[in-house]
Amino acid sequence: MSLLAIGINHNTASVELREKIAFSPDKLSEALAQMAESHAIKSGVIVSTCNRTEIYCDLRKGVSQGYIIDWLLEFHKVDPDALMSCIYSYEEQTAVQHLMRVACGLDSLVLGEPQILGQVKQAYAASVEHKAVNGMTEKLFHKAFSVAKKVRTETAIGGSAVSVAYAACMLAKQIFESMKNITVLLVGAGETIELVAKHLSSTHCKNIIVANRTIERAKLLADQFDGEVITLSEIPEHLSRADIVISSTASPLPIIGKGMVESALKQRKHQPMLLVDIAVPRDIEAQVGDLNDAYLYSVDDLQGIINKNMEQRKVEAIQAEAIVSEESAAYMMWLRSLQAVDSIRDYRQHANEIKDDLLEKSLNTLAAGGNPEKVLRELSNKLTNRLIHQPTRAMQVVAEQGEPEKLTVIRQSLGLDEL
Repeated sequence: MSLLAIGINHNTASVELREKIAFSPDKLSEALAQMAESHAIKSGVIVSTCNRTEIYCDLRKGVSQGYIIDWLLEFHKVDPDALMSCIYSYEEQTAVQHLMRVACGLDSLVLGEPQILGQVKQAYAASVEHKAVNGMTEKLFHKAFSVAKKVRTETAIGGSAVSVAYAACMLAKQIFESMKNITVLLVGAGETIELVAKHLSSTHCKNIIVANRTIERAKLLADQFDGEVITLSEIPEHLSRADIVISSTASPLPIIGKGMVESALKQRKHQPMLLVDIAVPRDIEAQVGDLNDAYLYSVDDLQGIINKNMEQRKVEAIQAEAIVSEESAAYMMWLRSLQAVDSIRDYRQHANEIKDDLLEKSLNTLAAGGNPEKVLRELSNKLTNRLIHQPTRAMQVVAEQGEPEKLTVIRQSLGLDEL
């Protein structure tokens, strides 16, 4: 196996270059078809996300990484100078280790993020579909998936919130024992609120109200989660229904004021309300935090949680890196052991042929009336002499040539010295 990992990512290349090197679904199909038909590549997988484009492949003997780079340049029609200053490559064990680090989220823009494992799995599935991956590369990706699972199980690298949207949802989950009967009012319908809604959905939250300036945009989001839609002007009459309010709009002025929340709390008979304002400028008046039963968190409060959690992830990453290092070394040891399979098979076949030949002659001698004891002694002597002939000759040759290291290996292989 001649394994190569080559690519660019968020650390080495600008977003403009990453866009040029990215493989859209149509381009990916075309590229994998070319890879499957290539006489230079035994097997390969292309991982292409917004933050990275990487090619993992098992090259045929005599093929260098230059072939893959030239193919990538030709496929995307990219300026060689622009790419060559950003590209990185890994071979053999370092390539194995890199793939495992990627799958575990250790090489991600956000340390420990879980989405990359799904993206690597999708890349592998696409390669399987186009019959571009097989053999050792196939086994390598399955091993990377199992290592990623082990890292997730044995470390808490993905257990802490490190995005504003996720931190907002985890905060809500910590305060409320169950999200099933909780009503959440989402103010805004942009990308951040959409991420919040997705995270809420994973907590089994069923009651979502989306408030937005334009009903059409709110409906697009709410329909994904069977949510209800209201306008911003309707917030005062629906606010009392909300156990949680999460707001992120581009409004220059606060949308939810102290008086509005105070009125809602009276209608709720002072049942607590969690308000998370992740907008800049703020959507919720700071004075709301002075009200009894109103618990207001700003984006700065969440950032404090995120920073603390990121530090925790860095601690967990140390253990994760140790797992990856150990598993990549074990994989390479297993891979190298496969190189002995043919030799072991040939050696056993050779020994069995000697045994069968001498046994047949001995049985014929016995059938002709030969003395059984004499036949057995002759069989054992001949079998011993035939089996030790080549190893004996090999020891003589390396001794004559002054190669003590090889003599040591032969002695160990014959059980004369300990390995």
